[in-house]
Amino acid sequence: MLVVQLNYALARWKSALALIYLAGALFAGIVFGHQGAGGNAAAAAPGDIHKIKHVVIIMQENRSYDEYFGTYPGGDGLPRRADGNFAVCVHDPASGSCVQPYHDGNDVNGGGPHGAPSAVADIDAGKMDGFIAEQQRGGRRRCQAFDPRCGGGDRPDVMGYKDARDIPNYWAYAQTFVLQDRIFEPNASWSLPAHLFMVSGWSARCGSHDPMSCVNELQNPQRLGGNARVRLRGAQDPVYAWTDLTYLLHKNHVSWGYYLSEGTQPDCADDQMFCAPTGQNKKVPEIWNPLPWFDTVKADGELGNIQDVSNFYAAAKTGKLPAVSWVVPNGALSEHPPALVSTGQAYVTSVINAVMAGPDWNSTAIFLAWDDWGGFYDHVAPPVVDQNGYGLRVPGILISPYAKKGYVDHQTLSFDAYVKFIEDDFLNAARIDPKTDGRPDARPDVRENAAQLGNLLSEFDFNQSPRAPLLLPLHPTPGPASR
Repeated sequence: MLVVQLNYALARWKSALALIYLAGALFAGIVFGHQGAGGNAAAAAPGDIHKIKHVVIIMQENRSYDEYFGTYPGGDGLPRRADGNFAVCVHDPASGSCVQPYHDGNDVNGGGPHGAPSAVADIDAGKMDGFIAEQQRGGRRRCQAFDPRCGGGDRPDVMGYKDARDIPNYWAYAQTFVLQDRIFEPNASWSLPAHLFMVSGWSARCGSHDPMSCVNELQNPQRLGGNARVRLRGAQDPVYAWTDLTYLLHKNHVSWGYYLSEGTQPDCADDQMFCAPTGQNKKVPEIWNPLPWFDTVKADGELGNIQDVSNFYAAAKTGKLPAVSWVVPNGALSEHPPALVSTGQAYVTSVINAVMAGPDWNSTAIFLAWDDWGGFYDHVAPPVVDQNGYGLRVPGILISPYAKKGYVDHQTLSFDAYVKFIEDDFLNAARIDPKTDGRPDARPDVRENAAQLGNLLSEFDFNQSPRAPLLLPLHPTPGPASR
């Protein structure tokens, strides 16, 4: 009992830290944030959205915008001085030096802790200077001193960036379609809350199967221990009683599928960097597979919609994609450290190629993103919408035959924008809203209606003829160095 009480107190303490972060980030968002040239106004007429019959969300793992696109031309990337050198650096407690971003061509990275307390520390009330200290704090427990992924020295890998030499296909998608340079993780925390927001717009802990019993929980909705598969003593399987997007989709006869790559998942709870991989399959709820714990999915008889990713490839080939697809990797394919970046890029390319080569390409929008920042450096202080976030910036790309070519969208976005787009396209703009959806819960707000949230319609040109597919090799030749 004492262990349970101590762990529960720790979870409460972390939530309090998250609130402190958000108070500081509110100031930072005002001082340092900006809307960008794109603004928040949609450039396309509302009716044009219905040319999109299929929305595919590919959710990868644990990378920041600056790590993947910090040197991409036209994006809000790593700031530079007039002489071309980087204008930012982060203090390294181990060496006493200030470390600037540098090109990191390693296929394996370590990253840093990425729970709610680390979001607080990394952002540091808008100073964006806690990344190296957090990596060293998280790495001390199980890292050898000679392992460069653990930080220390003059080049800890949380300060590294990649470019077309390392992720040529991702840069090719950005150059050909739309790059989002202000998309933020919806929550200032780790993978499980991010995936909960992705499918429901909230992360909570519920006292019963009554949706009104659910209370806000940014860090620990499952009552987990240090390993994501280790429950606290006496804990039962979580009850996700609040309303999720599949409830509205089912209610309106809109098809959906959640496609999972079976294998392992590596993520850890309690802000750790290292824990043993555990099994992942479509029938067992996991941090990347939360829908089986939702009451709505079980009540609607739609557990079968959670499928192996092989079914996605088959549906894409035969022109039978559902209206809404979520595609989620296993650990080896995820780009979550220490998974190979090249393996993740090859997997994502195979998913996109399957859609492009199939009959549904001309009516599809693919949204590619990474679920949280993974401890990697980003220089933009996130804006605040409520006590849950936003979290740090992540990479985001739209790929569609109607996407504007080579467009950089500077709107403020989060995964809530994906939910909003789906609702606008298939649900006549109905929201996951306790006042209107027929299934009230106690969520603090309707995230899709946040004043800061942009509209993804501005990334499309529905007047253009559908653009040809861009089929890319799974193992591409490295591109040029960024300037």
